[in-house]
Amino acid sequence: MNSFFKRHFYKLVGLPNGETRDRAALLRVAKGAVVLDVCTGLGYSAIACAKAGAGRVCTIEKDASVLEIAKQNPFSKELFSNPKIEIINKDAVEALRGFPDGFFDCILHDPPRLSHAGELYSLEFYKGLYRVLKKGGRLFHYTGTPGAARGKNIPKGVKLRLGEAGFEKIFWVENCLGFAALK
Repeated sequence: MNSFFKRHFYKLVGLPNGETRDRAALLRVAKGAVVLDVCTGLGYSAIACAKAGAGRVCTIEKDASVLEIAKQNPFSKELFSNPKIEIINKDAVEALRGFPDGFFDCILHDPPRLSHAGELYSLEFYKGLYRVLKKGGRLFHYTGTPGAARGKNIPKGVKLRLGEAGFEKIFWVENCLGFAALK
């Protein structure tokens, strides 16, 4: 890593924080659980789930360049070295179709902004997440607070579509900026 890049690396990619651990804890990842992490990014969520006791973490990342950045990040090292973590470099909509019904114990969905990946906020995608989650399984969907400054409530639409897809007990988790739900 060249010196300029190294000096500015952490500003570019960010550092893992307690929020990632909170999300894994919220899912109550049981020992040996099979977890789906949609949108790998730097891999912090996949790593946190593996450390929480998951037996297998399938993490999906469409953009190979994001995975290349993660390879340069020392905090992402375990993403590539932990045998419990399987990286799937594929479009999430397509990858989801390849999993059998009720395959996952938990799902962590942390997509890019709605304007960059609207299909990952669609009712059809949520129905796919519901399909691959086991009965009694938990979902956490990070949304942040997009549109709040412009008076729009994008999370309200997310909650509505999650309910239409079949999820129950959908509630906002302020410290994680997203929705938890059950199947």
